[in-house]
Amino acid sequence: MAKRLNRLADETSPYLLQHADNPVDWYPWCEEALRRAREEDKPIFLSIGYSACHWCHVMEHECFEDEEIAKIMNEHYINIKVDREERPDIDDVYQRVCQLVTGTGGWPLSVFLTPDLKPFYVGTYFPKEDRYGLPGFPRLLRYLAELYRNDREKINRQVEMIMNGLNMLEFKPKTMESASMDLTLLDEAALHLLDDADMVNGGFGGAPKFPNAMNLMFLLRYYRMKGISRFLNFVLLTLNKMRDGGIHDHIGGGFHRYAVDARWMVPHFEKMLYDNALLAVLYAEAYQVSKDNRYVEVMRDILDYVLREMTSSEHGFCSSQDADSEGEEGKYYTWSMDEVRRLIGDREDAEIFSAYYGMSEQGNFDGKNILHVSMSIDTLASRFNKSRDEVKAILERCRRLLFNARASRVRPARDDKIILAWNALMISAMVNGYKISGDERYLDSALGAVGMIEARMSRGSRLKRIYKDGIAKVDAYLDDYSSYINALLDLFEVVPKSIYLDRAVVYTEHMLQHFWDTNSNDDIYYTSDEHEQLILRVKSPYDLSTPSGNSMGALALIRLYHYTHRGEYISKAENILKRYSIHAAENPFAYGNMLNVLYIYLRKPVEVTMITNVRDDGVRGFWAEFVPECIAVVASKDELDMLAGIPFFTGKLPVEGKSLTAYVCKGLRCSLPLHDIEEVRRYILEEAQV
Repeated sequence: MAKRLNRLADETSPYLLQHADNPVDWYPWCEEALRRAREEDKPIFLSIGYSACHWCHVMEHECFEDEEIAKIMNEHYINIKVDREERPDIDDVYQRVCQLVTGTGGWPLSVFLTPDLKPFYVGTYFPKEDRYGLPGFPRLLRYLAELYRNDREKINRQVEMIMNGLNMLEFKPKTMESASMDLTLLDEAALHLLDDADMVNGGFGGAPKFPNAMNLMFLLRYYRMKGISRFLNFVLLTLNKMRDGGIHDHIGGGFHRYAVDARWMVPHFEKMLYDNALLAVLYAEAYQVSKDNRYVEVMRDILDYVLREMTSSEHGFCSSQDADSEGEEGKYYTWSMDEVRRLIGDREDAEIFSAYYGMSEQGNFDGKNILHVSMSIDTLASRFNKSRDEVKAILERCRRLLFNARASRVRPARDDKIILAWNALMISAMVNGYKISGDERYLDSALGAVGMIEARMSRGSRLKRIYKDGIAKVDAYLDDYSSYINALLDLFEVVPKSIYLDRAVVYTEHMLQHFWDTNSNDDIYYTSDEHEQLILRVKSPYDLSTPSGNSMGALALIRLYHYTHRGEYISKAENILKRYSIHAAENPFAYGNMLNVLYIYLRKPVEVTMITNVRDDGVRGFWAEFVPECIAVVASKDELDMLAGIPFFTGKLPVEGKSLTAYVCKGLRCSLPLHDIEEVRRYILEEAQV
């Protein structure tokens, strides 16, 4: 018999739709649910998660699919499901509560609220029966329902304690004066990071191990500034270990979310769009610094995976792929020896492939094998008496065979909603990929995504956060605006059409009008003054799995100042940096992108205008240089004519008879016209050192 669907069946979020046939009388977050809680004086059970969350699936199967537990929930609570990727503002507020009360957070997030949305009990995953030191969920439901009915005074005391704790936790950073912000802040941050570096396996700390892409980007910048090799060596060690480890999908490309061990061997198998966007940029930057083409290969591996598996029919980028398939984590990605032998056919080729990827009969993950590079090509060639090229050809053939075979497996579920901030990060990654490789597919992908956003998610100066199934919804948050502004500026550097710069300015003006804290005048709220008001209006300065809206906002303001010469932009960027720079130096793991922005501000951007009708390997050679403080635009003469009113391009005229005319400026001085790409590169590198 078909299951009865609940209200979530009308939603577009894949996470909410996963719960649409639960016997729980779920509501999405909506006024109807909140009004009913007030009218009936019932507590709210708020459950927050996301579609690729493994423990969210576990709790659903154990608890929310259980008829008896659903009866308890439906009788005593108004039950609300929230996709944390759609409503990060709600998630942020109640994650703070969870951190305050339990000392940790995560998903699924389970919060019990009064009808006025104030929390009185919070946790994450709860099992069906008492275990792991956690109360069984049905026992907890009954206890809290009885407490709410019969001891409201105790509930109110708990609410008051939590709300007072939240107010005490309000972030009050030590603000610096502009004159005090100097390069010693970067010294302090870099040394703190290196103190926690794993010099054997790469990455920071022990297990679990996350890529920490923004911190690694900062260390590349610090090496660029100081030339101290141990910082570069650590970054490259980390990138090599991740590339060779099980966190990297060696068959289909891209990276999993994190490794549960210290050696990058066993991943948590979900794949997130934002991780792959940041890692693609990081590997591109590693190539710029090292000129090692293996990093370009990894960058292309990531971007090709996104083009193939994470791009929607309307050119947006999908959010994630699940860790599970057919109810098992990692089933899609792991292999038995027998299966590999059968697929490859040739005995020696199978031995070579298995040796290279560290396969064994017993496996390394529930009897199966997670592929990971366990020896070098040279070692393999020597062992099997073959040339390097022969071994590489065998490995490539075998990978194709496994790729084709894997395509017939049940795929992990894909969350195909389009999230603006994450799409912006991937647009920037695609532009970087085009700069490094010259591959037009990456540029076309960036152009297609921007076109989709402008057509489907933009209304004048306002943006929507979510697009799915033809519907744009949820007013965009700070990270959506600030990340998308930077993506438009990245695209403008290689396709200098005024529309991209104009739209960046329009969205920036909206961001400053509706998100800027006019009381403190030193940073930006996560929500606008037009958003639904929750129990807190939060600011989110931390660069965690994605760059914060404040760090991306400061970056956008610095870049736009150099294009437009509007003083308000640079003064507001300075205010953000003054507010957070001390904390970034003292706690760099929480401020990786803020440090990268502080680097650009302190080093002072180098402005480059190249006027040429030939976008050849010479121009790409320019993009291959690692000068992260460089603001560069490559334009044809016709394109430049359309940009004449923009201050950045004032006085930048082509010289007749020259196929290339370039100007390099820093501060109040500019070069004479330059006409040779090598001369441009030398001049830029010299200016960047000043």
